[in-house]
Amino acid sequence: MPPKAKASPKASPAQPTPSVPIEDLFTSLHRHVRDFEYEQAAKVADQVLAVAPGDEDALRCKVVALIKSDAIEMALSTIQGSRHLPVDLKFYEAYCLYRQNKLYEAMKLLDGQERNSVILQLESQILYRLGKMEACMDSYEKIQRFKIDSLDLKANIIAALVAAGRSAEVQGTMEALKVKAASSFELAYNYACSLIEKKKYAEAEQQLLSARRIGQEMLMEEDYADDEIESELAPIAVQLAYAHQLQGRTQEAIEAYTAILNRNPSDYPSLAVATNNLVSLRGTKDVSDSLRRLDRLIEKGSGGKQFQLANGLDFKLSSRQKESLYSNRLLLLLQANKMDQAQELVAVLPDMFPDSVMPVLLQAALHVREKKVAKAEEVLIQYANKFPDKSMPVLLARAQIAAAAGHYQISTESLLKVRDIQHMAATVATLVSLQERMGDYNGAAGVLDSAIQWWKNAMTEENKLDLIIHEAANFKLNHGREDEASQLYEKLVKSHGNIEALVGHDDRCWTGLEKAGYRNVETTFWSEG
Repeated sequence: MPPKAKASPKASPAQPTPSVPIEDLFTSLHRHVRDFEYEQAAKVADQVLAVAPGDEDALRCKVVALIKSDAIEMALSTIQGSRHLPVDLKFYEAYCLYRQNKLYEAMKLLDGQERNSVILQLESQILYRLGKMEACMDSYEKIQRFKIDSLDLKANIIAALVAAGRSAEVQGTMEALKVKAASSFELAYNYACSLIEKKKYAEAEQQLLSARRIGQEMLMEEDYADDEIESELAPIAVQLAYAHQLQGRTQEAIEAYTAILNRNPSDYPSLAVATNNLVSLRGTKDVSDSLRRLDRLIEKGSGGKQFQLANGLDFKLSSRQKESLYSNRLLLLLQANKMDQAQELVAVLPDMFPDSVMPVLLQAALHVREKKVAKAEEVLIQYANKFPDKSMPVLLARAQIAAAAGHYQISTESLLKVRDIQHMAATVATLVSLQERMGDYNGAAGVLDSAIQWWKNAMTEENKLDLIIHEAANFKLNHGREDEASQLYEKLVKSHGNIEALVGHDDRCWTGLEKAGYRNVETTFWSEG
């Protein structure tokens, strides 16, 4: 959680050469730094530099004091004005660029620098913000060789593991780092996030409550004001509401998100996530209000960008969180029939999120809303053919759209291309239903026979063989294939030992594409923690 921003000091007028001995100035400089009086430290450093221009220690002190005072522009100006001096300030310049979210420029400055612990820590933070999580973890692994005993660093390592999708490693990493969740509220929070990723929602909720308690106690001891404490702990409040949401406690989550927004803490990322998740829970209800809330976060861009997020959120939210915000806004625009605005937004999403399938799914949703189903099917199959490794959700969306439009052949072809789920009960049921509607009873029977054979050989804990056999027997009986049906029923009886054991099979429901992994992009809103 970032420190509170402080007012940047005003540039002081040029200092006359003082009569104070330089040794006394350095003593004063040391005292101001020790007492965290960074604005005064910068002024005294200027006095030293007036007496001894180019003094390396004074120059470094001035740059660090300006950075500590959040006077990043002044720090950069000081560094750039000292290029003629034999003083290496590249690390500080890279840090200033990082603070200004000029991340690639900052990384370029670090090239060729010795990979000591300080450089690696900055590098890992830049990579984290760029969303390059595996590279970020590589940097953190190198840092650990330096045996730095810093709670902040350990909290960052855990946060990076979660963001990299490696929550299963969190517990072992914490043990290796000799740290517990209760060591700080940041660690408790990050550990709770790992539990959420592992779908241990109740445990995560308890950890978040613990994180809030630890944070309140610690920040009160440090004399934080009530509004500052609320802002510092806002991410925990939002994640608690998210844990409620994931546990199906929808009304409780809505009330929690609404309370956070009404309090309006100064932590903009938390406000953005709370807004987005409240919108997702409302869905197609209160569309106008939801749009107004999101429009406060999304604004017209500058410098060639058509859209950007307000309050510097482009550099404070993860790519997944930003994607969720834009997706939900587009879905709301579709619900509100604001087609021109929807077309304007969907046109720029592929460039904003080039590695995601979300833009093409939303483009298809727009075409469906415009009653251009064939166009939706076309853009989806083109994408699936171009990016086969990312084709599964796209093909499932195409299958759903085609089925809803009565294009059963296209729907069937799409499902048959998704090899990984061919023999799942939901996929089998959907394929059988589609082929029945086309009158292709032989094709439907073939799907069932193939599924039976696959489940006979499957080495899985949850074997669906009996379910598939029972449905295949029913299908064949209903379509005049009594002998084949009889053989299948015999297999079931032998499997269970008696006829009574089969009672209850008819109550099993075959589910559709949603259970096979499809998300209806025209109506499904995204939430993020």
